[in-house]
Amino acid sequence: MEHKDQPLPAHKTIALVAHDGKKQALIDWCNRHKACLAEHTLYGTGTTGLRIERDTGLEVIKLLSGPMGGDQQLGAKIAEHQIHMLVFFWDPLSSQPHDPDVKALLRLAAVWNIPVACNEATADMLLASSYMEAELPRNLPDYDKYLAERSINL
Repeated sequence: MEHKDQPLPAHKTIALVAHDGKKQALIDWCNRHKACLAEHTLYGTGTTGLRIERDTGLEVIKLLSGPMGGDQQLGAKIAEHQIHMLVFFWDPLSSQPHDPDVKALLRLAAVWNIPVACNEATADMLLASSYMEAELPRNLPDYDKYLAERSINL
């Protein structure tokens, strides 16, 4: 698939997700990075978003709970270029009943070139990177060209 550069705004939209066993770790991480996160728009799945908002004072746009469709809502926002970064503290030691939804969310993040942090170390690196500093070009799949090559008209 062809790619194209799309400007990435300085004001990012960050999705925050955590499995039950990792919610407190994500809340603690958000508290440590509260000043930086407050400069951006935050989305969260159900309980995670509610707890982050309650325990950190950060404003979080809350979607459905992950198992109830919140992961899919975030995936749709990624496909629509509304999410610029995904911080997903997943629990690798616990099975998740909505594992296919989680896999689909991570797949969409990879397709649309969204940086993903699955643990605290990677999340720290993303926030400290030049990705967060200013407007930068982002290399995205050129979906219009993809459709044109297949003679698909929308």
